[in-house]
Order: sequence, then structure tokens, then C-alpha cells
Amino acid sequence: MAKLFNKTSPEQQLEWLRSLKEEVTCEAEHVMPDPGVGVVDVCRVEGPQDTDKVAQKIIKCQTPTPNEVVRYFNAELKKRICFLDGGMGTRIQFEQLEEDDYRGDMFKDFSELDGNGVPVSLKGNNDLLIFSKPEMCQAIHKEYFMAGSDICETNTFNGTAISQGEYKMQAIVYELNKVGAQLAKKAAADVTKAEPHKPRFVAGAVGPTSRTLSVSPSVEDSSFRNVTWDELVESYKQQVGGLVDGGVDILMIETIFDTQNAKAAIFAVDEYFLETKKERLPVMLSATIVDNSGRTLSGQTVEAFYVSVKHAQAFTVGINCALGAIQMKGFYKKLADLNAGWCHVYPNAGLPNAMGGYDEDPEIFSNNILDYAKDGLLNFVGGCCGTFPSHIAAVAQKVKDCPVRKLPDLPKYPTMQLSGLEPFFITPEIGFQWVGERCNLMGSPKFKKLVDAYKWDEAMEVCLQQVDKKADILDFNFDSDLIDGQTAMGRFMRMCVTEPNVARLPFMIDSSKWSVVEEGLKCVQGKSIVNSISLKVGEEEFLRQAKLCMRYGAAVVLMAFDEQGQAATYEEKVRICQRSYRTLRQKIDFPPEDIIFDCNVLTIATGLPEHNSYAIDFINAVAEIKRTCPCVSFSGGLSNLSFSFRGLNSLRDVMHSVFLYHAVPKGLNMSIVNPGGLPRYCDIDEHSRNIAEEVILNNSADGKHVERMLEFAEQVKKPAPAAGGAAGAAAAKDAWRSGTYTERLQYGLINGIDKYITGDVEEARVDLKVPLYVIEGPLMQGMGIIGDLFGAGKMFLPQVIKSARVMKKAVGWLTPFMEKEKREAALANGTDPEQPKWNGVVLMATVKGDVHDIGKNIVGVVLGCNNYKVIDMGVMVPAEKILEKALEEKVDVIGLSGLITPSLDEMVYVAEKMKATGMTLPLMIGGATTSKRHTAVRLAKKYDFGVVHVLDASRSCTVVSALLGKEKQNYLGDLQEEYTEIRDEYYATLIDKKWKTLAQAQAKGPKMDWSQVPPKPQFIGNLCIKDHPIEEIMQYIDWTPFFQVYQLRGKYPNRDYPAIFKDARVGEEAQKLFDEAKEMLAWIVKEKAMKCTGVVGIHPANSVGDDIEVYTNEDRDTVKCTFYGLRQQLDMNESTYICQSDFIAPKGVAPDYIAAFACTGGIGCHEARMKFEETGDIDQAILLEAVADRLAEAFAELIHAKIRKTLWAYAPDENLSLEDMLKVKYQGIRPAPGYPSQPDHREKQQMWDLLDVNRLTDNKLELTDSYMMLPGASVSALVFAHPQAKYFSVGQVNIDQVKAYSARRGEGGVEGTERWLGSTVLGYEKK
Repeated sequence: MAKLFNKTSPEQQLEWLRSLKEEVTCEAEHVMPDPGVGVVDVCRVEGPQDTDKVAQKIIKCQTPTPNEVVRYFNAELKKRICFLDGGMGTRIQFEQLEEDDYRGDMFKDFSELDGNGVPVSLKGNNDLLIFSKPEMCQAIHKEYFMAGSDICETNTFNGTAISQGEYKMQAIVYELNKVGAQLAKKAAADVTKAEPHKPRFVAGAVGPTSRTLSVSPSVEDSSFRNVTWDELVESYKQQVGGLVDGGVDILMIETIFDTQNAKAAIFAVDEYFLETKKERLPVMLSATIVDNSGRTLSGQTVEAFYVSVKHAQAFTVGINCALGAIQMKGFYKKLADLNAGWCHVYPNAGLPNAMGGYDEDPEIFSNNILDYAKDGLLNFVGGCCGTFPSHIAAVAQKVKDCPVRKLPDLPKYPTMQLSGLEPFFITPEIGFQWVGERCNLMGSPKFKKLVDAYKWDEAMEVCLQQVDKKADILDFNFDSDLIDGQTAMGRFMRMCVTEPNVARLPFMIDSSKWSVVEEGLKCVQGKSIVNSISLKVGEEEFLRQAKLCMRYGAAVVLMAFDEQGQAATYEEKVRICQRSYRTLRQKIDFPPEDIIFDCNVLTIATGLPEHNSYAIDFINAVAEIKRTCPCVSFSGGLSNLSFSFRGLNSLRDVMHSVFLYHAVPKGLNMSIVNPGGLPRYCDIDEHSRNIAEEVILNNSADGKHVERMLEFAEQVKKPAPAAGGAAGAAAAKDAWRSGTYTERLQYGLINGIDKYITGDVEEARVDLKVPLYVIEGPLMQGMGIIGDLFGAGKMFLPQVIKSARVMKKAVGWLTPFMEKEKREAALANGTDPEQPKWNGVVLMATVKGDVHDIGKNIVGVVLGCNNYKVIDMGVMVPAEKILEKALEEKVDVIGLSGLITPSLDEMVYVAEKMKATGMTLPLMIGGATTSKRHTAVRLAKKYDFGVVHVLDASRSCTVVSALLGKEKQNYLGDLQEEYTEIRDEYYATLIDKKWKTLAQAQAKGPKMDWSQVPPKPQFIGNLCIKDHPIEEIMQYIDWTPFFQVYQLRGKYPNRDYPAIFKDARVGEEAQKLFDEAKEMLAWIVKEKAMKCTGVVGIHPANSVGDDIEVYTNEDRDTVKCTFYGLRQQLDMNESTYICQSDFIAPKGVAPDYIAAFACTGGIGCHEARMKFEETGDIDQAILLEAVADRLAEAFAELIHAKIRKTLWAYAPDENLSLEDMLKVKYQGIRPAPGYPSQPDHREKQQMWDLLDVNRLTDNKLELTDSYMMLPGASVSALVFAHPQAKYFSVGQVNIDQVKAYSARRGEGGVEGTERWLGSTVLGYEKK
């Protein structure tokens, strides 16, 4: 049959909908609030000015009533421009105060430390001068009052616990605000006493705090905030309490760079007065436009800001700071044109000059303000940064005869105003508004799937697509049985407000749970719509929720429900909606223009006659409610209308279009739809349109319109016949496409081509009949070839990963078919049909104490893509958890991974536990420090049911297949014979070992020239290097180990970077990988995805035997810590046997020093990697970790260079290339604890404590219980400066040294040392 309509663009659809003009108008009178309920318009309060009465109260340092204050100014502002003060901070800076001035007597003994361990400096905390310089503060207020200011602000800009917490002063906040208010009130009293005809008032200054609700401080996580709404509200409420108790007349929420912070302050003000039952003070709101973009720091235009805070019923709304009067005027005029109340402006004295000062003197500044006054724009005016009392005096004189700005007339029927980053005005002229529904779990299966999988970035893409399709408002709903809606709403809203293209639109926060709605409101700075509330919960709760909507500054959707249920008929819809409207207007004076009715779009054409009129009843109800309820809007969810025809999307779209064609003229001015999915009425074919129109209007000549619609739906269900002559595909472009499906599948796997894989797999499935045969046959044959090619060095790890992803796609195609077969077989056998069918289940874990998992992740990818279920337990997993999980999941194989030496013993422990608990599962072992020899000697004899060393990821599939196959016992038998031979060879070598006693080895230590002791360092102590620029670190990257991670090894002379690119065997693949790594680096830098931080320390030190004492100071009489050393001991006929302590001057010989550092290139790596894994980009996750490791090593190279050349400066003239550095041509060494020259990882703890790493890095760089560094991409080292110091390996040590070493460490026995040194260092069999 013919298509139902012609498709059009979203722009064309929206243009059509907005061409449908409203036919119904409202001329009804407003429903007035009950007495005492109405919201007071403070700018229009009339009454006697009572100047004398007000003045007398102020002279007595009393506070006039809020009504007296607004009456005074409302009268005054009809006669003249009124004046604010100038820059309090500017005036204080003029005094050139020092630390002692800020401390005064009250804080002279204050000794708190900041996050870096540095004593907190109080200089610059101007609010503290309230206590330390009260006379000066009062005098400054008085100067401004004398210059002409009607209102001065208290010196409490940073008077919140959050801001004072930066100075460790949060405990004094209440008193600070109270005393600050009292000082300003005294100044006001003094000046008012001299000039009682012009009383002076005090505004409590409430600053923005140092934190923001709308901007994430984390580049890795846009949903992260370092403060919550509730914390801000509590902090602001405490400040307001102090200010009110100190007697302020007005509250000034100022320098607003984030509107959501201001909304929290407004909420706190209301909460304070509600709780205390005091009369609410007038509130002034002042935004800061940061530059000529005309936006706040959080991105809002000044008009959007005004709409967002309009609910505050502010006495004035204005602009201050950041700009001079000239730059500010255009933005201020926009605000003045929109603001229904009084306006204020207090700009800076121009823009900052090159020295950070301001150049506009009082004459220039006042002339610039005069330009405002001549245009009739001013109500209140003052100055901000760079302005002094002289500026205010000049302005007062200059504008005294200028006309004051008049209050605008208020419309009888106000219209809805919403905002995102930009204002959004819903007027009759603008027409229909499109509410995007794709970010609604109930409206979009795709969005729900992404949220279920925590794929937040992909969910954001859905949101952006709606914006691209011209949605006007975005609906967000996270109601689902298995999702924490409150958490999900908060997280996604915080993400959305940081995405400019999304955040510019108003949001509709949609949930049936009030807690979820409220969470959303706490995250969004714009004026949103709450969807929804209703009388269903009873009138009391209905009003409570509506009041909160007013306090949060939100419009609201009212559903047509009451205590008896949902309104279905026309009469019920009208009755419930009119009752809801009257209740809100009479009981709480809810703004009528902020009410949106959803009269319940219900399903028609269900076959039940009582449903047939649902659509026309909705349309008629909208018209009647619009006529009788002034200012309201209407919305509705279209998808309910056509629910009977789910699956027939084109038919449903026709119904929605026809419905809107009739509903919009009656008053439906917004609807939740899929933007871009609707046909225009005129684009629907006539037959389809007529059928839809009959059922929507419930009207036809014969009354059989529902039957016709159902018959029509059956016809739409029938698929159109295939067009003739269309058979046959285009000739394959590539020759390999002409092979058999087996050849094609294998070629695609080997070359990582997934374009044709599903078609080829389907061809094989049809031919082989059994889906599993496709996997066991051509696909596994292909993976076998890949393993052989990898083993022969003809394929490389990046290619293996790519092939595995193609395999995954192939298996993914076959899975539904295998599931169907399995279900049918299970049902036939009477077993559980829902049990998943895997080739096997493999548990993977990096053992306790180890954080390295790149190799494990690669193995997981390869196994997963070969239809093995992989349970990845992550890193640092204790043995008990591994075994517990293995039993719980009934796994077939356990795989252990580890990189560091202690991991080898942890693997032995796991094997012992497996044996002790009676397990019979095979155990796989892998990782950089593992080997077939270690597995044979230490592991295989601990467990009797198969321990297999896996060389690399390409072998994992073969090994697991063998362990789970029919030939398992033969495979393990052959392996056991091989491992026995390896063990015998190893034990034979032990017989030939000869040892020096520890005393003999010490006597053969190297002879050092102590006349070459390095100079005293330029710097002594610890230094934290935070967020070092990655661009500089990149210059120090050694790329050769990067290629080794991917097992790409060139042959001499092309073994290392950059010569590896010339290697005939691996060069091309290495170049590809290198290009990907550079792209990853560029992405890291651009997105600020990772940060590099480190700590460096240089301290006095001397050696004592095999150990190194580090001292607290140059007196060297107090030992701060000791680094314990191990000495080479295996008798290899060498002339010297070295220990690290040999490179530090012995105690009493010469003063010496030791440096140390710990650094990371991986802050943010884990979070970024998780995002890649969530999107299935495992190869990118692996690449990210490999690059992070390179950054960490490069950072270490950079830090070591800075130690040599500047911090210690023992090689100040060094001029080495990176190549020379990597060849260790520098003076001295930087060995790492836990590695060859000191293989005991416990030594890191001494270094950590010495450097104070945890505190200095805010715990961003830390040690685990097993002394592994987190993040994993981290490096630490000791730095020895002596020119004779050289790298060495301790090798194996004997029992006498282990006993002596343990005793020096204060241990009761050797067990701990034996465990941490491990079998590779111990030269004997431990008991």
C-alpha cells in the first residue's frame, strides 16, 4: 500500500505547528488569593514614608520594619536616584594591611595548616577585619555614607562557612556576620543623626562563595560537584541568621556568577524567615556579567538570570563587578527593560589595567554613570572594584537632577517565562512548543538502555539529538523499577547544565516521585517546569509541593487527578483542573502564568466504546479551561493517544499530527513528543488523514469510524510486496569477497574487518544448520590462525584485539539463534531454559596488592569475544574473595594476574587456599613478572588440579579451550611432565650457588671518593607539584616500553623507538599504534582527562652500615626515618658487592643528602578508562592506561632533571638530550623501592611518610596496604647524587642477611621479610 505521509524536516514540522493559531482566548477575571495569602510586590507597596520614624530607629541602631524600609524607598525612588556604596575591598586595600593587622589580638595565636601543610595566612581575609580592625571598618562605612550612599553593605562578602573554611575560620561565621552588621549599623546611626532627613540603611552582603553548583571542578566527571545544594543552603542560612541578628535592614545577594548558587541563597533566606517566623527582609539580587559575551560565569544571559530569580520577589535586581560602566550599560539596559521591579547597577571603575588596578577617576566614572541617568535607566547606583567614597560623591552630585527610572506597567495577563542559559518566553504569538521526550525512560527505550548500562555520555548524545531536532523544552524522566531515580536525575542534570547546547533550553523535570523532582530542582540554574503534581495526594500535600515549586522558582504541570483518581471525561477534566487552579491561586497565590495543565491524553480506538471520546473530550476540555482560568498553558503526552497501535509507528504519527491540528487552536501550546518525528497535516495522504480525523473527533456519518481504523491498522501491518528485479547484490569490490564463507570469515577475522561479518556468519549458519558449528568450525579456525600468526610474530597485539572485536560481533549475531535452540532443548528436557549458554565461565582477577591490569583486560577481551563468560573482579582482589566468587558463579577456570614481585607469592597463597578448600578448577597464571619457571617451581606443586602459565593474550583462548575440552587430562599430563623437568633443572642450579657471608660482602663494598660529596641543595624540604602541564611532560616520554606493552619488538638495529618504525616485521603496526597514542595524548590534553601530580623532597642524610638515616635538620641529631638496605651476596667472583647505602656518605665522614619523589600521570585515568569500557572501547581503555604509564615515567624523568639542575643543583650545567637521559648519562641514580637495588616494597612507606605524600596530594597519590601506588600509572624513587653511584641489582640473598635485615627493621622473625622479598630474591627455600 502507499506510504501514509511524506517526510519533512523538523524545521518544517515546527513551522507548521506554529502556524496553527489559537482560536480560544481568556477574558475571565483573576482568581484572587485569600486575605493574608497574597505574595507582596515589594516594589509597589504604598503607604506613608515615615522618614522621621525610620531615622529615629536607625539613630538608635534599631532596625526599621521591612515594610517601613520598602515604603521609604518606594516613595524616595519616585523622586530621585538612590545610592549604594563603593568598593569595600578597594578601600581596605588602600590601607596596605599586613598579616598582623588581619590577625589582631583575636587571632594572633591562630596556627591552623592548609591542605599542603602550610600555615594558613589570614592576610586578604577582609571579613576578619570586623574583629581585628573594627574601628577601621566602621569608619569606611561612614565615609561612604557621608559621600551620599543611602545603603552600605556589610563587610561580609565571604561570610559563609564555605568561604571562611578556606581560612579554617568557619567556626566564627555567625559572630562575624552579627558584628559586621552592628558595625555598619553604628556608622549608619552616626550619619543619620547628622542628616535625619536622609536616613542611611545597611544591607547584609551575601557573596557567592568559592564554589559553584553549575560547574564541575573535575575535567573527568562533568556530574561532579565539590558542594551540594543542601550544604550551600545551610551555609547561607547561618550567614543570614548572623546578619539579621546584627540588625541589617536589607539582604544583598551579590556578585552572582552562578545563578544556582543564588537560588540556594534565596532558598536559605526564605527558610530562615519561615523557621524563625520573622518578617522577611527586602532582598536585593546582583548578577555579575563576566565579559562582553553578556553572560555570567555559569553561562546565563542577564535576561535568563532575571527569569531564573524572579520568584525571589526581590526589591531590586541588578548587575555589579567585572565590567566598567561603559561595557555594562547594554546588558544593564536589557535587564532594566525586562525587570518589573527596581533596578540597581554598581560597575567597576573601568576594566583592570595591566597592573590590576583601575583607571577611572571619580570624574570619568561619574560621567559614565551620567550616561545611564540621562536615559532614565537608574534607580539605585553605586560602585564596585576600584571605586572609593570620592567616586560615590561624584556620582551623587552628577546625577542629582536626572530623572529616575519608573516602574513598568504590569500586564493583566502575564505569560510564562522560562530559562536555561537563555530566556524563553511562551506567548500566544510564539505558538506551539515542542517538549522533547527522548530523555524519558518511559518514552525512549534507547535512552533507558543507556541509563541502565550507566552509559551517561551516550545518553547525553540522545539529549543533544533532540536539541538538533529543534526541541524547545527538554523533558527528563528517570522513573524505573530498577533505577535509583533520584541519583540518576541528579547526576544527569548536573551533566546537562555543563553541556551548553543542552543547557540553553529550559528543562522539564519529570517524575511521579517528589524526591526525584526535588533532586532535579537542586541541580538546575534555569527556571524549569516540574512535571507533575496533582490533587491525587490530597490538598495538603498538593499545596506543600506547589509551595516548594515556588521557592525553587519553577513552573508546574498540573495533572487532572484528584483524590478519586484520573479525569477521563470532559466534565471530570474541567472540574478537577478548575479546582486545582482555584486552590493554588486562593491558598498560596501561585503565579497563574506558571501553571500548565495536562488534562490526560488517553488511548482511543481500543474497541471499548467508552474510550472513543477521549481525544475530543481532551480538546474540548482544554478550550473550556483556557476560557475560565487566566494565563495558563496546556501540555500532553501524545504517545498515550495511539497506544492501541504500538508497533505501527507511521500510523501513530498520523494520529498525533491530526490530533495536534485540532488541539493546538483550542489552547494546547506544548506537548511531549519526539522532535522531528511528526508529519505535517498537509503531508498526510487524504485517506489516512480522514480515518484518523474520524476517530480523534469521534464523529463519522455511519458511526463506524473505530472499525474502519482497526481495519486500516491491519492493512498497515501487512508488509509491502518486494519490488521485482531488485534481487542480487552488487559485485564485491574486493577479491576476497568471492571466496567461500569460511575463507571470507577467516579473512575478516584476521584483518579485523567487520563490515560483512554478520552476512557471512548468517550464510554459514544457514548452511551448517547449527549455530554452534559456525563458532566451532570456521570462526575458531580463524582464531586459531590468528594465534599462530601472533606466535610467529606475523600479527601483533593491536591486531589481535581488533580481531577479537570482529569475533564478538560474529558471536553476537549467532547468540539469539543459540539461545533459541538452548531454550527449545531445555524445555524438551525439562530444564531451566533461561540458563545462558557459554563455552565456559572464566574468573579473572589481579591478586591482592597489585593494581596492574592491562594484560588481564586484554585476555578478558579475547576470551569474551570467543563466547566465554568472563567475570572480571578487577584489581587488588584478596584470595578469599576470589574463591568465594568462583564458587558463587560456578566458574570453570580461575585466572590470576600480577605485575609486581609480591604478587607471585600471593598467587602461591591463592593456590594453597584452593587446595585447602578442596577445589578442582584449573588455575591460569599470567602477568609481566610471572614465568613458566616460577609457575613450575612455586605454583604447580601447591595445587594438584592444573596450574597453567599463559604467555600472552593470544594463547588464552587455546589454553581455556584445552582446559575445558575432552583432552583436558592429557593436556595437563603433558604440562605436568614439562613442569617437572623445569623444576629439576632449577633445583640443580641451586646446588652450585656460593654465598658471601653478609660480613664478607660488606667488607667488599665499593670504595667511594667522599671528596666528591654533592653540594648542599638549593632547596631542603618537601615540595608538591600539582597538575603539572602535560605538554611539558610529553617531551620526556620514552616510547620504547610503550611498544613492548603491545609486544611489538623490532630487530636490531630497529629494536627501539623511533627506529622501530623502519622494522620490516613490526614497523607498520608500530606506526599505527604510535599514531593512535598521539591522538590519545592530544585528547587527554584537550579534554583535561588526566592530571599529573608529584611530590619532591630533599633532606639531610648519612649512611650507617647498610642503612640510610634521614634527619629532621642540618644538626643531624634527630632521625626522621631510615631506609634499610640489602647488599649483593651471591658469590660471583666480583670485586665489589653493592648496597644503596654505599652511595651516601657515612655518618661522621661528611654531611650528605638524599632526594626522593613520587609522581603520577594517572589522576583521572580510572574514570576515563571506565567510560571507554562502558562504551565497549576496550582497546581505547588499554591504550589510555599504556599512555598514562608513559606520562608517569616521563614525569619522573622531568622531576629527576629538575632535581639535578635546580632543586639540588648538583649538575646545574647539565645539557642532556632525552636520548642521553634514557641512556643514563646523567650524574647519580634514581632507584625505586621494590625494584632490583632494593626489592622490598615496604620501603615505599618510609618514602611516603618522609615526603608527606598523602597530605600534599590531597590523597590523590597513595599507597595500598600492599605498598602499591595508586593511581597505577605512578613512579617513585630515591635520588642519589654521588657521581660514582650506579644502578645495580641485589640479586638473591641468603638467610644470614635476611635475619640481619629483619632485625634492623625491628621484626621478631624473618617471615615478613621472606614474604615481601619473594622467591625470586630469596636464595634458599623458605620454611
